[in-house]
Amino acid sequence: MRPTGDSTPELARLLRAGPFHLALRAALTARGLPLHRVQHRLAARGIKVGVTSLSYWQQGARRPRRPESLKAVQALEQILELPDGTLLRLLAAPEATAAGPEAGRPSARPYRALISVGAAVEELLVGMELPADGGLHTVGHQERVRIGPAGQLLGRASQHVVRAHRDGIDRYVAVHHGDPGCDPARVRVRADENCRTGRVRWHREAGVVVAELLFDARLRAGDTYVFGYGFEDGTGGRSAEYVRGFAYTGGQYVLQVRFDEAALPVRCRRFSRTAPGAPPGQVSDLTPSGRHRAVHLVEPCVGRGILGIAWDWE
Repeated sequence: MRPTGDSTPELARLLRAGPFHLALRAALTARGLPLHRVQHRLAARGIKVGVTSLSYWQQGARRPRRPESLKAVQALEQILELPDGTLLRLLAAPEATAAGPEAGRPSARPYRALISVGAAVEELLVGMELPADGGLHTVGHQERVRIGPAGQLLGRASQHVVRAHRDGIDRYVAVHHGDPGCDPARVRVRADENCRTGRVRWHREAGVVVAELLFDARLRAGDTYVFGYGFEDGTGGRSAEYVRGFAYTGGQYVLQVRFDEAALPVRCRRFSRTAPGAPPGQVSDLTPSGRHRAVHLVEPCVGRGILGIAWDWE
């Protein structure tokens, strides 16, 4: 038996009680290993597993079942320094039954899709050799979203203030997830202030664009930096919400959604979720301003999870 080493109480609890995907995710977090590095370590042992599959496993979208997948899980126990059989035992437990449909208006972008997007992003980041957390903390982030005359997401602009927590940071990776029907090949990345566009990759099936924004200076630990960027879209269908996920706590977030005069919603509200698929929390109506064309939310200190604004057209 290998010791669990520096595992947290939460990881120890999840390793005892499960479920498998949360235990795997907690172990990955505790070891600080991004999925592409885990994939490389598995490959070094002669085990081929895609980053997408690993992401699905840790999100609960899929469950390892085939013999080669179970062999990979056994190797993961060694890579993550877990006691022998810990993860395999959790796989032997019956799966939790899926929760019933959420009450109220169905989301225009199913939250199961956010899990798939996470896998697509991990796949796009493979080979870019970026630190797991980017080496940056967000101090403040102001985002402006434009909705067009047909109700489509025309584009969004960000003003971002970050602080480096290690030396040598000189870039940020921005992710754009279009609405259903989005053609990521036609989405344009815009570097507005104190940065320039580096590598840009996209995933057609997920409707995702990943853009590398190169800073005009190399940061030292403790340095702050202000930069602006945006995405021009307009390729998707009628939009009914805008959401942003936060993997780390801290920093202020401001989101404004502005509607075209030809397409004004009848109701707008802010909401939060602790994770994709979790029940909504802190739902509250938003009052439009600026001749009933814009709504906004302000979160002084974000926590891990999802924040967003949703609207009804009729």
